[in-house]
Amino acid sequence: MPEIIEINDITIPELKPYTDTSELELKNSEIPMFIAESPKVIRTAIGAGYEPISLLTERKYIEGQAKDIIEKCGNIPVYTASSQLLTALTGYKLTQGVLCAMKRKKLPDADELLSGCERVAVLEDVMNQTNIGAVFRSAAALGFDAVLLTPSASDPLYRRSVRVSMGTVFQLPWTYFSDADYISQLKKVGFATAAMALRKDTVKINDPRLMSEKRLAVILGTEGEGLKESTIDACDYMIKIPMSHGVDSLNVAAASAVAFWQLGRHE
Repeated sequence: MPEIIEINDITIPELKPYTDTSELELKNSEIPMFIAESPKVIRTAIGAGYEPISLLTERKYIEGQAKDIIEKCGNIPVYTASSQLLTALTGYKLTQGVLCAMKRKKLPDADELLSGCERVAVLEDVMNQTNIGAVFRSAAALGFDAVLLTPSASDPLYRRSVRVSMGTVFQLPWTYFSDADYISQLKKVGFATAAMALRKDTVKINDPRLMSEKRLAVILGTEGEGLKESTIDACDYMIKIPMSHGVDSLNVAAASAVAFWQLGRHE
C-alpha cells in the first residue's frame, strides 16, 4: 500500500526532486531519475515499464484522477498538500495536479537499437526541449521506429520534452550515439542516410528513391545553424520540402512531421 504523507514542511530532503534540484542533477544522481508531469504522461511512463519512486499530488486528486496511478505505483510515498502549498513548493501550478519522480532506464547501445529498425530519426545537436518533444511525438505517430541523438543534444526525459511529446518519449525507443562519426555507423549497419538541408543539390522529399530504401535514417539539425557541413557531405541524400510564397524552410518540429509522414512506414 502507498504511504500518504501530508506535507507541512516544503524543505524536507525527500521533496528535493520536485523543488530546487536541477534536471541535470536528477539525471546524474545516485539513482538517476526524472520527473513526469500530469496523469496521462505518468500512466504512459508506468505502462512503458518506468519505475516510480514517489508521487506529489494535490490532496483532492488522491481519490480523483490520481487514484488509479497511486494504485499502480505500489508501496511508494505519496506526498500531498493543498494546491496553494504545492504551488509555493514547486514555483508553479502543477499540471493537472500530479508529479511523479521516476527511475531512468539504462539506454541501449546504438547498434543494438538500430538492429530492429527500418526508419529512424536522428537529431544532431538539437538542444531545444520543445522541438525534441515534438519530434518524438511526430516520429511515434508517423511510422518511425526510433530516435537517436548526438551527445550534444538535449535529454528527451527533461520535463518540457516529456510534456510536449505527450509521453511518446516513453513509447518510442531512443538512445545517444557514442561515436562522433555516426553517419558511418548508420551506413555500416545498412541505413541509407538523408540529411534535411537547404542546398541546391537536394532531392524532393517525395523522390521515389527515398521511399524505396529498405532502411532510412532522416537527419535533422538545429533551428539556426542546421546540420554540420561534414554531416551533409557524408549523407547519401540531401532532401528538402518544396516551399511556396518565398518561404525557405520550416522549423525542425514542423519539418520533421512532414518528413516522417512522407517517408515513414504506414499501416
